[in-house]
Amino acid sequence: MTETSDLSESSAKSKFILYWGDMGSQWGVNRSVAQVHALLYLSEAPLNAEKISDELGIARSNVSNSLKELVGWRLIHRVPVPGDRREHFVAETDVWEMALLIAKGRKEREIDPAMRAIDICVSQAASETDLHPVVLSRMQDMQDFLKTADHWSGQMLTVPKSKLSKLMKMGDKVLSLLKIGTKKTDM
Repeated sequence: MTETSDLSESSAKSKFILYWGDMGSQWGVNRSVAQVHALLYLSEAPLNAEKISDELGIARSNVSNSLKELVGWRLIHRVPVPGDRREHFVAETDVWEMALLIAKGRKEREIDPAMRAIDICVSQAASETDLHPVVLSRMQDMQDFLKTADHWSGQMLTVPKSKLSKLMKMGDKVLSLLKIGTKKTDM
């Protein structure tokens, strides 16, 4: 784990930053990027790259790369600080907005290219006369699944945050209303 220099190792803030970095790496996000994000998320004031580097104990170049990536995801943005020419950064602090930004970003970077690749494979497979029909059928099943999941996620991204929160908090109530989710055979 990256050591923190200005933060007490036992402080809740330090633990949050370290755990967020660990979670980020498990989700395919560079640990330093996740830690920079966590620090900015918890920060009550804009921070510049030097302060971030000092607080996290990571190289300034690593901080710069992390900031560029987080700006690209729109999870942080630059803000001017009167009397200081350095760039300062703040994080999006609305957790629902963060989740939506991450979902949109992952869709653009991961799901959309996967869908295009599967579409190409299905198109090619449909014209190959020596391909076993099961192979084409399974490719089409995957294509249909991705299209359905993409359509559903697109709908969820348009739901207002307050309604999305209520929907998620309803949980089992929605399943019982739809009379689904109680049988193990539904999987």
